[in-house]
This record gives sequence, structure tokens and C-alpha cells, in this order.
Amino acid sequence: MSITREKPVVSKILQKEMLELLSNGVRIDKRKLDEYRKISYQTGIIEKADGSALLSLGETMVLVGVKVELGQPFGDTPDQGVLVVNAELLPLASQTFEPGPPDERAIALARYVDRSIRESNMVDLKSLVIVPGKVCYVVYVDVYVLDYGGNLIDASVLAAAKALENTKIRKYKVDENGKLTETENVENLKLNDFPISVTFGIINNKYFVDPNLEEEQTCDTFLTFTYTQTGNICAVMKNEQGLISPAQVIEMMELGWKKAKEISSLMLGGQKGNDQENIGNAGS
Repeated sequence: MSITREKPVVSKILQKEMLELLSNGVRIDKRKLDEYRKISYQTGIIEKADGSALLSLGETMVLVGVKVELGQPFGDTPDQGVLVVNAELLPLASQTFEPGPPDERAIALARYVDRSIRESNMVDLKSLVIVPGKVCYVVYVDVYVLDYGGNLIDASVLAAAKALENTKIRKYKVDENGKLTETENVENLKLNDFPISVTFGIINNKYFVDPNLEEEQTCDTFLTFTYTQTGNICAVMKNEQGLISPAQVIEMMELGWKKAKEISSLMLGGQKGNDQENIGNAGS
């Protein structure tokens, strides 16, 4: 499945201009090949949610709300809580997004965000169990794309991670008869890691991070890595049918980790609610 939008007919003039710029190490929006657009975020902005975050990556804007409810563990994982991720591409975000049930792009986006959170072990699923095999917390992560300016994956993974970091849960007591009693205690959702995804666009064997909308329309293919804070790759996805050489994949993995460390420093060390600076020149 592809997360990127359907490509319109791109003029040969625009394609030629982009290739000439890329061969000189610059891009149509004047960024360097390894330069991210400006990232900014706010957390706790949805009053009725248990956690929330609004994140902008250039012109792309994603809102994530988290709701925590009681439920039952799955039969094959009685000692773990449940994580459910959904994504909605709102029609106001792009002329290519249509109302109705989630399409393939929304499903693919939700699956990748889920995999990034789950495989990074960000959420401590075992801490969500109240009564093994019977009662647990179910964490719903809802991703809403408000404005689509390219690179939905990175924006959505980052927004979901910040929303989970902002999430609080109500604690329960269990008496000797197994009866649940809600307490007044509220705690932060227990987290183990903070996943960071880095997406590359590839056109005519030239690759660059964080493709914007115009670049997405000309790219041959896309490759995304999600990293843990220790540098492990926990999720990978390739979009479109273009070819990538093994040597390029290794180069992108290494550059991706450099960018992931920069983004991680911003997301975990920056001041919440304030605009953050561009992720710039490492690896150039």
C-alpha cells in the first residue's frame, strides 16, 4: 500500500528543474538534501482526551488524540494491554482526500504508526494489565491529518509519540474478590522509548530527507526507517515501485540515524508549545 498521494501529471520542466537542483546539492525549496523542514508541536490541546499533540512539519499538520479505556486482553497475550491505532485523512487537508471510510493510504499510515510504536516498545503493554487475562487498559491512538504538505509518515509518528508522552491514565484498585474500584490517582502512561521515523525521497538515484509535496509528486520511490533511541531500526517501509541499490539503502540508514538523533534531541529536549528550529546539516 502507498501512503503518498496519487501523482498528478508533473510538467517535464519541473522535473528537469528538480534534477538540476539535486545534482547541485539543493532542492526546490532551497533546503539541503539532508535538511528537514521546521518542526513545531503543542501537547495537551484536546481537553477531553487523555493525551494529545498537534505537530507541524513544514506545511504538514497532524493532530493526534489518545483515549484510554478498560477492556480485555487478547487471548494470546493475557499479560499485555491493547494498543489500537487509527488514521483519518480529512478532506480539508488535501483535494485528493475524500470523505468516507479509511482508504488504503489511511490504513497504511495507521499500520506504520502502530508498528513504529509497538516495535520500538514505546508503550509498556505489560504495565497496562490490571487483572491478567481479564481486565486491561486499551490505548486508542487516533491520527488526524489536518494539512498535507508532504511526508505524512514522519509527522504522524512524531505526533503520536508526543501524544502518548502526554497521556495520563486513571488508576484502579482490585479487591480480594476481583472487584475494580476507580481511584483518584492519575499517572503518566508508562513509556520505554521514543520512536523517530526518517523518510527519504528518491528521484533518479538522488535521495533526500523529508520530501515536501512537490518533491513527492516527482519521486520514483520513498524509504522510511523508524529508529529507537539506541539506534535500532524497528520499522521499515518502502513506497512506490522505484528501485534502490543496496549501497544507497546502507547510506540512507546511516544518514537516517544521524537525523533521528537530531530530531530526538528536539522532541525530547525542546520547550513544548514553542516553534523549533530546522533540523539541518548533519551528514552533509
